[in-house]
Amino acid sequence: MFFYMPTKVYSENNCVRAHAKELASIGKKALIVTGRNSAFKNGSAADVETALSEYGVEWAFFNEIEENPSVETVMKGRDRGLAEGVDFVIGIGGGSPMDAAKAIALMIRCKDAGADYLYDKNAVTDALPVVCIPTTCGTGSEVTAVSVLTRHSLRAKGSIPHKIFPVLSLLDGKYLMNAPRRVITDTSIDALSHMYESYLNTKSTDFSRMCVDAGLKAWSRSRETILSGAPLTLDNCNDMLNASMYAGMAIAHTGTTLPHGLSYPLTYETGMPHGKACGYFLAGYLREADPEAASYLLKGAGFTDVDSLEAYFTATCGRDDVPADVLMQSVQNTLASPAKLAQCPFHVDEFVLNRIAGL
Repeated sequence: MFFYMPTKVYSENNCVRAHAKELASIGKKALIVTGRNSAFKNGSAADVETALSEYGVEWAFFNEIEENPSVETVMKGRDRGLAEGVDFVIGIGGGSPMDAAKAIALMIRCKDAGADYLYDKNAVTDALPVVCIPTTCGTGSEVTAVSVLTRHSLRAKGSIPHKIFPVLSLLDGKYLMNAPRRVITDTSIDALSHMYESYLNTKSTDFSRMCVDAGLKAWSRSRETILSGAPLTLDNCNDMLNASMYAGMAIAHTGTTLPHGLSYPLTYETGMPHGKACGYFLAGYLREADPEAASYLLKGAGFTDVDSLEAYFTATCGRDDVPADVLMQSVQNTLASPAKLAQCPFHVDEFVLNRIAGL
């Protein structure tokens, strides 16, 4: 067995300000990668600015990251970073800014390479140092080496082959306090998908299951609050943020499998948020899995059975009607992905995938 998690993580209240010196020690000028609004509304960007200025570190913003960031946006961020002469990158937000920050850090270092370098499996991985500050509770990108980008030329999403772990991640639940409830529900389902897909995985080990165990305990403590729609407390937010982190640590060792593979066409073709798209297939995945393992995972998150998981998903995220042709595309794309199929611990064929997809 093997366990590797090189990212230093601090998870505590006022985390960015408390570790300002360590953050500032990483370089002389940072490119701060964000979406257009949330980092400025929730106070995370202001905390980073204060922390850097306290130690004389300069910064520049690149706040153009869209949901499911594209290769084109990454290249635009690379150009911004080169023009500013930055020597490290800070990603603030959900999975989109953090994934984009990793890819931008790679392309700034490889300044003469074209966009094809991102998906060149034989290319050298050499990136600027990356810091991640998550402000949603689903992706786990703050503790993984993964960067998922949208490739419009292929009408698809996919991970780049380069493995880029953040050197430092700072987790503070206060940044989730004012997030739209839709963001909380969608991203929390993404974290649950990570845990279930990591545990029900041919690459699962005692180490990765250890992370799932810890994540399920943290996730379950706020399940009823999210379901009821009651206001989230700071403890709720810290629990969900830590659950996402543990889930990220798990998939950093195993990768994801069928629900994630099936989800990408739903996101690209219908605009369904990523976490919700993964959750769309989660109950179907558990119905095909080993009953004992599925029961453990369900009870760990506070569910009595697969039907109660499905009811929770419908109540919190909603279950949209997805066009049959999109679901069929999901099935065919997944069948064409040997990596996703190989990580599934039970027999998979087109009939199984059709059942999971509800076709």
